Amino acid sequence: MTTMRAIVLTGPGPAGNLRVQVRPVPEPPPGWVRIRVHAFGLNRSELHLRLGFAENARFPIVPGIEATGVVDLDPDGVLPPGRQVAAMMGGMGRAFDGGYAEYVVVPRAQVIPFRSALPREVLGAVPETLQTAYGSLTTGLDLRAGQTLLIRGGTSALGYAAAALAKDRGATVLATTRQPARLAELAEHGVDHPILDDGAVAARVREIVPDGVHAALELVGTPTLPDTLAATRVHGTVCFAGMLADEWIVKDFYPIAYLPTGVRLTSYSGDATDLPAEVLQRTLDRLADGSLSLGPITPYPLDRIAAAHHDIETGAVSGKVIGVIPDAG
Repeated sequence: MTTMRAIVLTGPGPAGNLRVQVRPVPEPPPGWVRIRVHAFGLNRSELHLRLGFAENARFPIVPGIEATGVVDLDPDGVLPPGRQVAAMMGGMGRAFDGGYAEYVVVPRAQVIPFRSALPREVLGAVPETLQTAYGSLTTGLDLRAGQTLLIRGGTSALGYAAAALAKDRGATVLATTRQPARLAELAEHGVDHPILDDGAVAARVREIVPDGVHAALELVGTPTLPDTLAATRVHGTVCFAGMLADEWIVKDFYPIAYLPTGVRLTSYSGDATDLPAEVLQRTLDRLADGSLSLGPITPYPLDRIAAAHHDIETGAVSGKVIGVIPDAG
């Protein structure tokens, strides 16, 4: 193969700016690896890029901060051809072309090998979502068994994954959605207390947990952050790890007035090196044996990625949205 299909973002704007193009298959320099992409996750990061919110973005660019597939070429011979791998972050889709393509070239440091017979759309749904959920619950919140966790933005891919991992750690999970029809989805996914988000969640949380939750994961953004802080107990922690509302700046921040007394505010943003290979492998093994679920998956073919972006932007889908690339022929 000397050419490939890739989704190219020609510039900030509507979903129609994402176009399928035929490009040369990229060559990896020393220290980099070429991956034959089987699937790639669609993330809020790429939506921000398309809407013009990303700093230091260059155009045209192949978006995509993650991908799964097999090694096609490692010029240094470290990873053999055909080895299953996940790649994420490290400049993918920003500093250099990312995962929305049949082939991607990435630094080897951003590659995590694994072994799994799961379908490619399931494998594509895991890496970045797992990395962020795992890091948020461990580094961001230090969540312990027996504690209560509020997830603000529960029907996002990250919300579902965080709920599953938190339940697995022995926590009681409360999670929000703005859509009444999705309350049942949260309950089916194991959330102990699904909550309809009308902008005043703290009062509902304290009806369930009068002292407030031990931990809260803020995935919506700064518009809901004060209410999430108000739902958290003294010495509890809120971790800011998502921006579903596309707002992440707190204007005129005055800590004493903004933060409830004794409530801690942290954040989490990780990289491939923050997801231990054994955590990825263990998660894939448990997905395979049915003992763990990270939530619903909606796959799209390469030529419908613009439609997928539109569905993410309008909230038409819940859980993880995946681009799937079949083998040629």
